[in-house]
Amino acid sequence: MRAILATAVVALAAGVAYVGGPSKVGFALLNVYRQVNLKYLTLTGRTPESEAERRIVSGEAWSDYCDALKAAGAGLVSAGAPTDPFNQAEGYRYLTRLVRGSLESMLEAADPFAPVLVSIADGKRAAPVKLGADNPDNLYQSANLDSRETYRLHGKRGTVNYLGFGTQSGSYGEPGGLSTVMYKEAGSDFDVAADGSFSLVISATKPPAVSERNWLQLRGPEPVKALLIVRQTFLNRDAETPADVHVERTSGPHRPSPLTPQMVDDALRSSALFVAAVPFMFARWSKGFMAHENTLPLFDQETSNKAGGDPNIRYYHSYWRLQADEALVISVVPPPCPHWNFQLNNHWMESLDHRYFSVHVNKHTARYRRDGSVRVVVAHQDPQLKDVTYNWIDTTSHTQGQMLLRWVKPNVSDSQLPQPATRIVKFADLARELASSSSSSSS
Repeated sequence: MRAILATAVVALAAGVAYVGGPSKVGFALLNVYRQVNLKYLTLTGRTPESEAERRIVSGEAWSDYCDALKAAGAGLVSAGAPTDPFNQAEGYRYLTRLVRGSLESMLEAADPFAPVLVSIADGKRAAPVKLGADNPDNLYQSANLDSRETYRLHGKRGTVNYLGFGTQSGSYGEPGGLSTVMYKEAGSDFDVAADGSFSLVISATKPPAVSERNWLQLRGPEPVKALLIVRQTFLNRDAETPADVHVERTSGPHRPSPLTPQMVDDALRSSALFVAAVPFMFARWSKGFMAHENTLPLFDQETSNKAGGDPNIRYYHSYWRLQADEALVISVVPPPCPHWNFQLNNHWMESLDHRYFSVHVNKHTARYRRDGSVRVVVAHQDPQLKDVTYNWIDTTSHTQGQMLLRWVKPNVSDSQLPQPATRIVKFADLARELASSSSSSSS
């Protein structure tokens, strides 16, 4: 009965997660289940520790996990999802990536007494994990911390265009949720030496010998759980050197805790909910984006913030679909901003493979027209047009999916943000269409 209840809670969380994102509703429901389960254990004279031991020894923990993963496949056939072999194959690969990423973060790298930085979404590594329109220009890393402990964050700045560190307090599904405590950017907010080295202290209380600039605050001693976030943004990822960042515990030995049945049981529960909830949420986003297919309207900022989007970024989420003989042409004059990019995703909201294909363009790599505008051509092949300025985005054998344009910290109000113009053009007519619009722009 309890195994059925656990699976039902995971399924329910997945079914409604899109309302506030998996970070809100899904984990809140898991917390309800945990509270009910705790009362049940108390009434029967058991403890969470002893129950976890029983579940591990009996194999129930693993069986529940496998059942939840099986149920997660329902997200691949939700309303609006493409059911052709190609997209379904990508969907199942997507699920395996979520399993790998969640287990790495929630089990293998979950110990705050020996924290390590991992990236749950990274399309550049040998075995990519992608979700939520992961940004090809970004490297995101995180480490689990304990607010009662003190840590040293150190390394070398590298040549990456942007480097920022943040601390978050709490945990999804617990009272208070997960909230940002402090965020600092390299150079402007913390010191970087001439040789590129840096060192910060992370703790609940600032040590007297440490400057405000080189201290990252944890909210403690309660809640105990905390998170370190590292964000790196590249203009030219192939040419820039990423920052070399390390975090180590200094209030005690940097050494992992002995593994316990409860650690594994909790990790399996959290991973199961993540794998179940995330595909449902983004599948519903895809269905909603289909209502304005092949256009790029400004995305609702409040919805973005609730789903974990950066409040300093203005997003244009949408859906694209092209026939074999069609191209999508996008034209816009970027507003003043330190960074912008456009990317193509598949239906499951994974960025296409930017390791090998031209599936995105940014402020640095873009080719600009004389009037400062940018023209993006999404097509199944490069039109190879001479004397015409454009940026080709490769569909990499896809015929549909999500797309995203983002302005990072635009220096204009929301009402002044430019509206990208989009139009479908027959591939055979591209040369004439683009040459004509180029003449109009130059006149």
